[in-house]
Amino acid sequence: MKQLLPLSAFLLATACAAVPPGAPPAPAPAAPVQAPPVDPAAEDRRFTAFLDAAFEAQAARSPQFLTSLGRKEQYDRLDIYTDEYRQQGLALAQSQLQQLRAQFDPARLSPTGRLSYRMFEEEIEQDVENFRWRWHGFPASTNGSPLGAVPVFLINQHRVATVADAEAYIARLREVERVMGEISANMRRQVELGIVPPRFNFAPVRADARRVLAGAPFSGGKETPLFADFKTKVEKLSVPQAEKNRLVAQAREALTGPFQRGYRTFLDTWDLLEAKASASNGAWSLPQGEAYYANRLSNSTTTELTADQIHQTGVTQVARLHREMERIKQQVGFTGTLQQFFAHINQGRQYKYPNTAAGREQYLADGRRFIAQVMAKAPQWFRRLPKAPLEVRAVEQWRQDTAAVAFYNRPSEDGSRPGIYYVNLADMNQVLKPQTEAISYHEGAPGHHFQIALAQELPGVPKFRRFGGYGVYSEGWGLYAEGLGKEMGFYPEPISDFGMLSTQLWRAVRLVVDTGIHSKRWTREQAIRYFRENALLSERDATKEVERYFNNPGQATSYMIGQLKILELRDRARQALGDRFDIRDFHAVVLENGAVPLDVLEELVNGYIAERQRA
Repeated sequence: MKQLLPLSAFLLATACAAVPPGAPPAPAPAAPVQAPPVDPAAEDRRFTAFLDAAFEAQAARSPQFLTSLGRKEQYDRLDIYTDEYRQQGLALAQSQLQQLRAQFDPARLSPTGRLSYRMFEEEIEQDVENFRWRWHGFPASTNGSPLGAVPVFLINQHRVATVADAEAYIARLREVERVMGEISANMRRQVELGIVPPRFNFAPVRADARRVLAGAPFSGGKETPLFADFKTKVEKLSVPQAEKNRLVAQAREALTGPFQRGYRTFLDTWDLLEAKASASNGAWSLPQGEAYYANRLSNSTTTELTADQIHQTGVTQVARLHREMERIKQQVGFTGTLQQFFAHINQGRQYKYPNTAAGREQYLADGRRFIAQVMAKAPQWFRRLPKAPLEVRAVEQWRQDTAAVAFYNRPSEDGSRPGIYYVNLADMNQVLKPQTEAISYHEGAPGHHFQIALAQELPGVPKFRRFGGYGVYSEGWGLYAEGLGKEMGFYPEPISDFGMLSTQLWRAVRLVVDTGIHSKRWTREQAIRYFRENALLSERDATKEVERYFNNPGQATSYMIGQLKILELRDRARQALGDRFDIRDFHAVVLENGAVPLDVLEELVNGYIAERQRA
């Protein structure tokens, strides 16, 4: 899972004024006027300036996104979460679309400019469609909550190089009371609409809050991670000790005052929601649930595939991967069934890391080693590599209950923060060694880091494309990267190859289970059972996976739908070009245009094929 600012956010807030309703149309010209010739390159520059100005205007609406870019504008503010603010954003996006159409003619742009025009236009139209479903998402769940997200943000992204930076940190601690009040108001509105998270979400979210508030300055004992982070950053400042003491005292006051009150407000609302929560039901149980799920599938896959089509694709892929895994099972001499082989690996101590600090460090060391071997071979497979460094880190203990199994955080634009591959090491008994390699390739290199960090560094690409995201593109690439590791010469042992196939199978099962839950009305227990019977996944991870699908309908379908399309396009290019096919060129087409939907990706690859054939 990734932390991408949705492209809709870039488009929702631009500085252009709306056209007044009911304004009279402009008078028609007396006679047609021949437009002067336009240099497409010059028009592209003008258009890119327009798009980048729109991006900057939207970035200004999100202080936290500005911080993620490495900037310090509005450094003392957190984001606004009111519905009024969302509606303002939508109105501005629609106004921006009017400005786009009024000021630019795509026929006068280069092919690259026309692509940006089309993507900008289509995504605003999608934003308008998505807006009707803005109440259907859950602000807090086993996927994460504001209670954990705020400390993660401040610890990992708020740098303190000056006294002013420290005072901005304190101001943000005070802002938590407003933020939690706004999110709580939204959740109460959702209750009125009959939209409440499933019951299994409530205990893990509370656990996040308990960990954030456990310790000094809220109570005795060890300092909380947030307070310790602030003190550590302040201690490094080159200022008198009295000034440091003043800052720490203000932080303590902010934490025990408005920060803690904000958490209490949220938790009181969370109690209200739990009293109304039902058992585990999919999107079908929400108001207009069938239409909502169709919208989520459309967003997650950028296709018109139906739930039934996606479900059947999953069934087919599960069967295919089972056959490949049977071959390896026989190769290593295991005589039982495939399900018994799954159990053998899940239960075998040789396939586990010790459930100790040393075991956790061994996992992190393995992840770093796998990424290092990719980087050594990468120039043979890629024309351009990201400049941003990549780190492997364990998820902080205080947010393990609501953190994913593994995920990637983008680097800052200014280079002050690396890309981070996070892994949840809460219980090493649930972590399987044979899967570590594939997960490292997916979340790190050549997966998300090569796609997300590289996109930010692309020259000449509008910012909304460099920082935007499509789940089917990014997750499809991540899954493709797992298999690419095999082609690059990795997974040397049969059991590591089996581990890679097991992570592919994991994503095929997602197609079946996500559609099963939200379209075919599977229960939580039925979904977990299907996972356990058909995939190599620990009981903890299978449960976390299924709960994630309940909370985020459709998202899990993006991985394999995207991977299958990338493989289909690569096969097409290889067959069409023969000896002229170069994997580095194919990867450049896929990665060096920024994030794109699948239909655009197909057009780009078709264009690359045609160009090579003409050469």
